[in-house]
Amino acid sequence: MAQYTKKQASAAKRSNWPLLVAIALVAVALVAVGAEVLQGKTDAAQGGGAEAPAEASVAVDQDLVIPISAITTTAAFYPVEIEGTRLEVLAVQAPDGSIRTAFNTCQVCYDSGRGYYKQQGDVLVCQNCGNRFAMGQVEVQSGGCNPVPIFAGNKTVDAETITISKEFLTEAKVIFANWKTEY
Repeated sequence: MAQYTKKQASAAKRSNWPLLVAIALVAVALVAVGAEVLQGKTDAAQGGGAEAPAEASVAVDQDLVIPISAITTTAAFYPVEIEGTRLEVLAVQAPDGSIRTAFNTCQVCYDSGRGYYKQQGDVLVCQNCGNRFAMGQVEVQSGGCNPVPIFAGNKTVDAETITISKEFLTEAKVIFANWKTEY
């Protein structure tokens, strides 16, 4: 059995160095990808809330039209931009089967920048104060820490769509002035 000299051992270590660095980089990349996949599965399992359906686009300075066929028991969030201000409307099918709508901002926390909701299981959770709000209360409860309701008088509903007028959306701009801002 041949004995390595210190010089030979050092040279062997140096020759393996690029291979070890490459293996380490691949391992780090695999861990990062795995974490992203796991986070996506965790969000889905917790009912992280649906974004607006893929076919939905941002309504810009116009009425928001939501197809009733796209509304399920998972809250859908519909982006709107009115005169440069981003707003968001949520629509969900309540446990009683009715369709409910609200602005995705909290009546108390709206000015905080984090007063918006994400779905966790069968409740909406305010990202500022943590208040949990049942789907069956959307558009029913007004006042307090809950989504700002869009009542029947502020929308037009027919067999296929819910339409929220540009005029009503314009009135709501003030509650979205600091919406989803970072501090």
